[in-house]
Amino acid sequence: MANTARHFAAYARRKGLPFLNVCGGFENRLRWEGSVVSVERKRGWPKFPLDKKHDFDLYFWRHLEKVKRIVKHFRPDVLHITGPSDVGMLGALIAHQLRVPLAASWHTNLHEYAERRAAPLLRLLPPGLRPGAGKAIQDASLRLLLRYYRIPRVLLAPNPELIALLERSTGKPCFPMGRGVNMDLFTPARRDRRDGPFIVGYVGRITVEKNILLLAEVEKELLDRGRQGFQFLIVGQGAAEPALRQALRTAVFTGILEGEALARAYANMDVLLFPSRTDTFGNVVLEALASGVPALVTDAGGPKFIVRHGQTGFVAGNAPEFVQRICWLQDHAAERQAMSLAARAQALGSSWENVFDGVYEVYRRLLAGDLPNYRADTPCEPEVLMASLLARPGVGNG
Repeated sequence: MANTARHFAAYARRKGLPFLNVCGGFENRLRWEGSVVSVERKRGWPKFPLDKKHDFDLYFWRHLEKVKRIVKHFRPDVLHITGPSDVGMLGALIAHQLRVPLAASWHTNLHEYAERRAAPLLRLLPPGLRPGAGKAIQDASLRLLLRYYRIPRVLLAPNPELIALLERSTGKPCFPMGRGVNMDLFTPARRDRRDGPFIVGYVGRITVEKNILLLAEVEKELLDRGRQGFQFLIVGQGAAEPALRQALRTAVFTGILEGEALARAYANMDVLLFPSRTDTFGNVVLEALASGVPALVTDAGGPKFIVRHGQTGFVAGNAPEFVQRICWLQDHAAERQAMSLAARAQALGSSWENVFDGVYEVYRRLLAGDLPNYRADTPCEPEVLMASLLARPGVGNG
């Protein structure tokens, strides 16, 4: 989501579009870059960690009046929130109070994250109760998310499954909002190795919701089959890194890479293995394809809509299927090269410019009242939900 937001602001600067970007961070600051105004508000206590450098501030409401004054002075035609974060909730309330049309995009399957992050607690339960408890956590989280997404007038999502879910569950129109890729940065031309082991790569956060330990299952089966001449390359960091380091025998861990260093890492892979079943899109898959690297993805989540099975990579359901595809790619160099060329060609059609042109078209339709499939009788109307936000302690009507 953060990567998309950075590209969105850059798009607005290039186009000279008035754009106000409000985010949470480590300090209070206001800055101008061309037509873009960026407002950062400091997160503080009480808060809890979502990731190593990302907290949820339970009282981000302290910034309500100041941010609302900035938004009111900016006079937006549309306010766009990116999910039920502390900033997103603040934005929804400000849109309601200032009567600004509200759009929202879905970026993360938080209900699936909730189930996976609850796994350590679920181990305290008898084994027979764990699956049911996990499903109950996921279902309850999804219900809360869908209530939240009934607040905006129009929605955007990165894959067809989520678009269908949101339209069916909220009664609001939902439009595609995919991702783009920097084709100049991510390119096969950055490959600077000609021989060595067959590199199976992973790029992303090393966390449980990424299904990261599937990499260890795949490596074990490859070794059990007597396969040689391969190596895993792990790019990223996260809470599950110690467990993955202990489980993998052939892996090199690089930590976080950015810019040209990341692009070289991609280009030097022979295949990307992305085991996540919770990603709504999978930017790293698109970056790998742009680098001429075939991608192996699971049959759940958004990445399966990116890969063209058998042409630019493979969709697999379990570790044995991933192993089968890796062995085939390792043994068929000519076919792998053809996939590499097809992967690059496919990625050439994915530009950030096209993504955000589409988002602005949705804004235009919102303001023109040209939105299909809107059900005015949808249960739990925005006014009811906003009333619950306004009832929070310390939050006035402004």
